[in-house]
Amino acid sequence: MNRDTVIGFTLIALVLIGFSWYNQPSAEQIEAQRKEDSIAAVMKDNAKRKQAEEAALKAKADEAAKNDSSSLFFSALSGQDSPVVLKNGKVELTLSTKGGTLTKAVIKNFADKDGNPDVTLYDLKDQQMNFLLAGKQDNIITQDLYFTPSNQSDSTVTMTAQATGGGSIVLDYRLGPDHLLHFSLTANGLSGVFAPTYKEMDIEWNGHSRQQEKGFYFENRYTGLFYKEAHNGSTDNLSETADKMETIDEQLDWVAFRNQFFSLALISKDNFAGGATLSSVQDQKESGYLKQFDAKLKTAFDPTGQQPSEFEMYIGPNDFRLIQDVEQQSQFGKDLDLEQLVNLGWWLFRLINRWFTLYVFDWLASWGFSMGIVLILITLILKAITFPMVKKSYMSSAKMRVLKPKFEEATKQYDKPEDQMKKQQAMMQMYSQYGVSPLSGCLPMLIQMPIWIAMFWFVPNAIQLRGQSFLWMEDLATYDPIVSWSSHIWGIGDHLSLSCLLFCGSNILYSWFTMRQQRDQMVGAQAEQMKMMQWMMYLMPLMFFFMFNDYSSGLNFYYFVSLFFSSIIMFVLRKTTDDEKLLAILEARYKENKNNPKKKSGLAARLEAMQKQAEELQKQRQK
Repeated sequence: MNRDTVIGFTLIALVLIGFSWYNQPSAEQIEAQRKEDSIAAVMKDNAKRKQAEEAALKAKADEAAKNDSSSLFFSALSGQDSPVVLKNGKVELTLSTKGGTLTKAVIKNFADKDGNPDVTLYDLKDQQMNFLLAGKQDNIITQDLYFTPSNQSDSTVTMTAQATGGGSIVLDYRLGPDHLLHFSLTANGLSGVFAPTYKEMDIEWNGHSRQQEKGFYFENRYTGLFYKEAHNGSTDNLSETADKMETIDEQLDWVAFRNQFFSLALISKDNFAGGATLSSVQDQKESGYLKQFDAKLKTAFDPTGQQPSEFEMYIGPNDFRLIQDVEQQSQFGKDLDLEQLVNLGWWLFRLINRWFTLYVFDWLASWGFSMGIVLILITLILKAITFPMVKKSYMSSAKMRVLKPKFEEATKQYDKPEDQMKKQQAMMQMYSQYGVSPLSGCLPMLIQMPIWIAMFWFVPNAIQLRGQSFLWMEDLATYDPIVSWSSHIWGIGDHLSLSCLLFCGSNILYSWFTMRQQRDQMVGAQAEQMKMMQWMMYLMPLMFFFMFNDYSSGLNFYYFVSLFFSSIIMFVLRKTTDDEKLLAILEARYKENKNNPKKKSGLAARLEAMQKQAEELQKQRQK
């Protein structure tokens, strides 16, 4: 491995570390944020006080409304709060007759972190949806109304809130065979209640995202509020690392509350109107929650009742193939692109994961291998694909190694600082005559970088690894502690992950192994420069430890196995390379080119031109 290969690995490290620190604020931003936090704290206290006051006023208003026989929905303001359950083999959903909306979502056949056989994504205290209709005299708030269920089965129910005078608000639900819930809202016999120009209703949707995995900080990185713009088709999300509120000017196809491995997505047939307000607020580790999501939306509403406002909800795992299949069940005829909820990385890495890694992963998993074996086999396949590039990089290093004595002998007369340009020019001429290039090892490593980073995105988001054990790792989707403690230590956390230690240890050994080979090929000042690069290569595993200790054991295990096989490949290439034979080939090439003194590489020619320009400039200064 030559200097350029080291540069390649250094670039990989810098990209990974840079991503980890992406969006980190500057000192000025921290100070500004501190001031904003102080203001926000005061505002939050005021907001809580105001919320409490509003709740008290609302309670009084509700009580007054119950006693007000002239209220439009007087008869629906009191009743029995009873659960209505829709279920199939994949989900179990609970609706409440108070408000008529979803209050609990259970995803079956996915064990939670406490060992229960199913995952409770939300329940009554975590998630609420409220439809608000502005009448000419009364505002209709579905959360305040009691609905009567009818046409009830395991997959269907009709919820009706009866108004005084015969009108009604009807919520009609139908659960599909998988993870898609279809529902609609219709106002029957209430056209006179609304203004003729009233064409949109408001939706208030909030959810408290539960911590579903063992690693709070790692899961929190992949939990966020996502949305898809209707016309340009782009998918975006609020910051996953900071409190954020945004107003989206574009119309939206859907809004989703996404955990690392599970999502709840609300889809509107007629789009959500521009001006939607979305917010995401971080929770504390000890709370048992990750983030608080809020969405204030508007969508089409027909006060005549002829056209219902139609919606769909995806309630399920972030499984790329499953979401693709479920999306085909949508009745809205849109390209929803819900699979974007599976975070496969930025566009280049997403392409690699979408069209290569996913297919290979699915193919290997179809053979019934454990997920740990699948990760090993993926590593072997990637090593086989990149082997020609790795071999080319190594052979470039080997050529430089066997030619090192000749380079040192040919350039020893250029020891003065002012002769460094001549020294570089002479070396470039020799590179050209021997048919070698000091840069030939750089490109192969750069080509491998997207694969490394693509796996950085793929493994933590692969729900197939969730709950899967391998060797000492109980769950490949979270960290594997060998030592844990109660308090959180900055940069380390509250544990030491064995797979992370193995990854960092193998990185140190691999660096040591390749550095030994590197010393054999450096000439003159390059050898001095290499000493600094060696320290960088040895320090990278330490930086990786602070970055990856909280990451999933599956990702750390993949990098550990990858470095292990890389070491084997480098060892085998070293043992199977005949230095004497390689030198003889290079000498034969040199003899062919030595009678052609004008043969120069492009870089050598540029260096010679620069040398001539420097000499001319020096002569002009002397005159």
